[in-house]
Amino acid sequence: MDSSNSKNVKIERLSIAQELIEDQQLQEKQPSIRPGSFKDYPGQEDVKKNLEVYVGASRKRERPLDHVILHGAPGLGKTTLANIIANELCVPFIATSGPAIDKPGDLAGILTGIEPGTLVFIDEIHRLSIKVEEVLYSAMEDFAIDIIIGQGASARSVRMDVAPFTLVGATTRLSLLSRPLLGRFGIQERLEFYDANALKQILFRSAKILGFQLSDEASHEIATRSRGTPRLANRLLRRVADFADMEGLVEIDRKVADLALTRQGIDSAGLDRVDRRILQIMQEQYEGGPVGIDTLAVTLNEDRDTLEDVYEPYLVYRGYIARTPRGRVLTNSAIAYLRSTN
Repeated sequence: MDSSNSKNVKIERLSIAQELIEDQQLQEKQPSIRPGSFKDYPGQEDVKKNLEVYVGASRKRERPLDHVILHGAPGLGKTTLANIIANELCVPFIATSGPAIDKPGDLAGILTGIEPGTLVFIDEIHRLSIKVEEVLYSAMEDFAIDIIIGQGASARSVRMDVAPFTLVGATTRLSLLSRPLLGRFGIQERLEFYDANALKQILFRSAKILGFQLSDEASHEIATRSRGTPRLANRLLRRVADFADMEGLVEIDRKVADLALTRQGIDSAGLDRVDRRILQIMQEQYEGGPVGIDTLAVTLNEDRDTLEDVYEPYLVYRGYIARTPRGRVLTNSAIAYLRSTN
C-alpha cells in the first residue's frame, strides 16, 4: 500500500471512530429511539419472524446462534436488528465496521478478548480486506485464529483459540462479498423498504419517546416522504418538530410537516433534489437511457457507490428506473412524474 492510500485509510478509520464517539454523546444527551426487542421493532415482518425462530432455537439448545448476514439499502435497521438479537440472546454486543479492521491483528484484538456467546457486529462487512477475510474464515468455522508471526524464512503460523461467538455482518452490497465468506453465514436475510403503515408506527413510537405530539395526518405526510427508510423518517421527524416549535405549535400537524419537508426539497413522492436531478439528466441528456452508471456518476459529479447505494435502490423500488444489460433507463412512471413536475 502506498503512502497516500495508507493515509486515506487512517483518515477513514479516524472518521469512523469520531462518528462512534459523536453517536455515544448523542445517546447520552437524549433518549434512545432504537428498539431493544423484536416486539418493539415495526416492519420487516418476515425477517423478524425468521430471526425470532432462530434466536429461540439457539436459546433452547444453549448454543451460539449461527452467523448472520443482513443486507439491504442503508437505513433499513440492520444495526438495530443486530442489537436486538444480542438483547434477545442476553449476550454481550461488540460493534465495529469493515474499514476499521485494517489488518488481521485488528481482528485478533477484537476476538481474543470476547466472552463466550458474544455477538460481534461488523457493519460494511463487504469492505474487509482479503487478508482479514482469510483469518475470519477459521474464526467463524473453528473458533480459532491463525496468525503469521515473523517474516520470510522465519515466519510461522500460530493458532489462537477464541470463545464461541456469533458474527452478524451488515452490507448494502451483498454482491461484493466473496463466495467463501458469504457461504459461512448460516442465516442470510434481506431487508426491504418499509411501507407507510410501518413507518407511521415507527414515527409514533419515536415521537412518544422524544416527547413530541404528532397528528395522524402529519405522521402520514412524513412516512410517505421518507423513502421507505426508518432512519430518514426519524431524522425528518426531528426537523419537522423544529419547525413546529418555531411556529409555537403544541402538536405537529400536516401543514407544518408539509412546510418543513418542502423546505428541505422533499416532494410528495419522497424524492429529493438529487433524485429529481438524476431523472432529469437521464431524460434531457440521455433521452431516457440506457446510460451506464459510471457515465451517470460523472455527469452528476457524484461517487458511483453513492448513486448505487443511496439513490438508485429507492428509484428502482418506486419503478422510476430500470436496470438493463445496456444500462439504466427511465420507465413510463418516471416520464409521467417528470411531466407532472414541469
